[in-house]
Amino acid sequence: MRELLNQTIPNLSKEACDKFVAYYDLLIDWNTRMNLTAITEPADVVKKHFYDSLAALPYLRDGAKVADVGTGAGFPAIPLLIMNPTLKITLVDSLQKRITFLEEVLKTLGLSAECVHARAEDFGRDPDVRGRFDATVSRAVASLPVLLELTVPLLTVGGKAYCYKGDVSEELVTARNALHLLHATCETVPVEADYGARTLVICTKNAPTPSIYPRKAGMPSKKPL
Repeated sequence: MRELLNQTIPNLSKEACDKFVAYYDLLIDWNTRMNLTAITEPADVVKKHFYDSLAALPYLRDGAKVADVGTGAGFPAIPLLIMNPTLKITLVDSLQKRITFLEEVLKTLGLSAECVHARAEDFGRDPDVRGRFDATVSRAVASLPVLLELTVPLLTVGGKAYCYKGDVSEELVTARNALHLLHATCETVPVEADYGARTLVICTKNAPTPSIYPRKAGMPSKKPL
């Protein structure tokens, strides 16, 4: 595992390598008791989870306030936090069992982050967090129009939503209306990978989000903008 990590992730410190190994061990152990990931082989986890999660790392400034919406098993936020512990991460997930797992990961790795058990729609309507984040990150959560409705309301004006995607050409077309309604624009950055097409969609919030978004839980996915 250590050899795979050092071969795959550039400039990996020994401390960060140790944390990735511990994270992998916890992921595999807990995965025997709950459904965290279908990807379990060391080489696949390193490339398709750990390395893939780091696509947004160059864009996040030290100390940035970042929400991982629909974090699941902690991707991409925990790999990002391992590589840059100054990030102020909030991990949001709708399943309490996953939150319990994430709390154990953070404790074992000696990392600091906030874990929130909530539906993304409810979190985005909370006045204590709405419009407060410098960035959001989301990976394998929903189609782009849905994802934008769940993340853009959380951002400060000028903040950016980093959406991890594969081939995103069709989603960009369907997301035009959502971008207009949410006062956002987006650009795409190809991610170098030997395991399929990977794209980082970077969406910028240009004005305050209308108060009706996000709509109540379930509506964004049932009737995308």
